Amino acid sequence: MKSDSKVLLARFQSLLALVLMVVALSLASDQFLTISNLRNILLQISINLCLSIGMTLIILSGGIDLSVGSVLALAGAVAAGLLKNGLTLPRFGVVIQFTVFGAIIGGIVVGLVLGWFNGFVITRFKLPPFVATLGMLSVARGLTMLWTGGFPITRLGDRFGFIGTGHIAGIPMPVWISVALVGAFVLVARQTTFGRHLYAVGGNERAAMLSGVNVGRLKVWVYTLGGGLAGIAGLLLTARLDSATPSAGIGYELDSIAAVVIGGTSLSGGRGSILGTVLGCLIIGVLNNGLVLLAVSPFWQQVIKGFVILAAVALDKMSAKD
Repeated sequence: MKSDSKVLLARFQSLLALVLMVVALSLASDQFLTISNLRNILLQISINLCLSIGMTLIILSGGIDLSVGSVLALAGAVAAGLLKNGLTLPRFGVVIQFTVFGAIIGGIVVGLVLGWFNGFVITRFKLPPFVATLGMLSVARGLTMLWTGGFPITRLGDRFGFIGTGHIAGIPMPVWISVALVGAFVLVARQTTFGRHLYAVGGNERAAMLSGVNVGRLKVWVYTLGGGLAGIAGLLLTARLDSATPSAGIGYELDSIAAVVIGGTSLSGGRGSILGTVLGCLIIGVLNNGLVLLAVSPFWQQVIKGFVILAAVALDKMSAKD
């Protein structure tokens, strides 16, 4: 009976934590449960949610990706640069101009390529994911500086800005996009062979390999998808700010990993879910929003977030032992 209650508590601990936070903040601030504030929370978490979906896939496979913040920045900068200035080919004396759609595709392709490179290096040269993606963090950040010249790219136009600031039925476009991605990847994780292999590799890589799973190919796909989702997040951030800055995305990888862990995905791989990550993003978003409404110092906000992450990892380790 006790073991059943422990399993039940472990399954719903993220949801319980979110409910308790909402109740506490509702009592502490009369501005928290307003429509505008709830819409603001959803808008704030949408970018982190795009990153965190990809991070969930990567962590489920037993890996980690520290480069998503830098990939986000480069993808957003490339899309903004293609849209604003086009692509110059000095050797041929040609300048290729891009439509909004073409610039968006260009940004996503940048994310996919960098993610693929992470997966290729990890599987081909057997580098630890921590080391490989740490290297990509520096590479992508440097490429962003080279592409932008160290200056922001601004005034990208209303059509591009719509994906970051537009609304449909009163709901911001980034929220619609992140919800669509959640729905798609929940189906991928639950209903496809790829999803089953993903959990198998994260749970026991050697057993999965002996069962006929192409572990290397799956990992390359996982990191490629993670890079592509980081690219989408970069487009949303750039469109929302109407600016691609070289410093965009700094620290975003930590928020992404935190959301995944708080949502119940094990850092050891093989256990967790996309919907759990959604709860993790909501917890971080509600926490950030509540601390701002309560006028808590930004320095203390970092301390509190750090303790929340430590508590989530500790709970994960304790549940793994049980």
